[in-house]
Amino acid sequence: MHSDDLNARAIALHARHPGKLEVRPTVPLETQDDLALAYTPGVAAVCRAIAADPSLAYRYTIKANTVAIVTDGTAVLGLGSIGATAALPVMEGKAALFKEFAGIDAFPLCFAADGADFADQVKNLTPVFGGINLEDIAAPRCFEIEEALLDCGIPVMHDDQHGTAIVVLAALLNACRVTNRRYEDLSIVIVGAGAAGYACARLLRCIGYEENVCQPIRDLIVCDTRGIIHRGRPGLYANKYKFILADETNRHHRSGSIADALQGADVVIGVSAGGVISREMIRGMNPDPIVFALANPIPEILPEEARAAGAAIVATGRSDYPNQCNNVLAFPGVFRGALDARATRITDGMKIAAAHALADCVAEPTAERILPSPLDRAVTRAVAAAVKREAIRSGVGKEA
Repeated sequence: MHSDDLNARAIALHARHPGKLEVRPTVPLETQDDLALAYTPGVAAVCRAIAADPSLAYRYTIKANTVAIVTDGTAVLGLGSIGATAALPVMEGKAALFKEFAGIDAFPLCFAADGADFADQVKNLTPVFGGINLEDIAAPRCFEIEEALLDCGIPVMHDDQHGTAIVVLAALLNACRVTNRRYEDLSIVIVGAGAAGYACARLLRCIGYEENVCQPIRDLIVCDTRGIIHRGRPGLYANKYKFILADETNRHHRSGSIADALQGADVVIGVSAGGVISREMIRGMNPDPIVFALANPIPEILPEEARAAGAAIVATGRSDYPNQCNNVLAFPGVFRGALDARATRITDGMKIAAAHALADCVAEPTAERILPSPLDRAVTRAVAAAVKREAIRSGVGKEA
């Protein structure tokens, strides 16, 4: 589909439907008695019950099925820092996906704030919401905000980080099945050290993950716009998160460009910018390489070019190519499972359980199908069930 035509149709759709969400009552409001039960004076009894036992909010209010989608508008899609107001259409769309795929009532909350108290402002939302989905917040601030919120008492997940990492892990598991590789033997290069790249690196190398729930790949190199991240690179100490990557990855202490990093690699995961990977780079990888070029709308390398250079499997973030790595495969099920378990947080184990459940949704993966369709409603159910089980097993959730 031509992009100009798509843009025009999108503008027309939003003009016809100002706002992709609405609020509707779920109880009758036809009679005086209806009003007395839903509002005053009857609602006072419900308030007193919750005051005595705050957990009853999950039984009597929207809290049990509501997620806040929180952004500051600093990293919106491929548009960059466009501000909170301009981010609203994206957050509305995300809320619509939550409802469509998981039955969750999510609401966009776009903060026109960039102060140090942002995390505290978000924490003050916890009486209303059962979960918080952080969205489109630029790195490294997104890491700091998520860390500050992890113990707020309800599940918090920065989807650009962990949603992407979950889908990438699921795709890798099935790509290994197709190419007869062992996951733990993989040598991987991640191109891009922002939110998605950082989270993928941590998950694939089990950085900060519990040993009993996470199995690391053999080797990993992360590249940013300056090339390979390594311990000896000048200026590294100015960025805490890149320092962590330098310390925990690149065990052979390699330096150089993206092309240098890809020499002898099994997998490349692009979460950076369009066109930064060439055919020659793919040819320098091990035979039958796995190429995930996830930059949108222009991948790091187009699938046809990657295949011409020898790639055995290619995935992108786009819907017009096979193997779309789309976060909608992960976040609705993760939050559905967390809410159903009344989890107090989203653990490492819950993320890994989600990835394995997602991979298992494709019974017989092929080079053209390592992930299910983003439109497959069974995916959310499978992921949610796995996340709920793990939440209860690990003690952060309970049977309702």
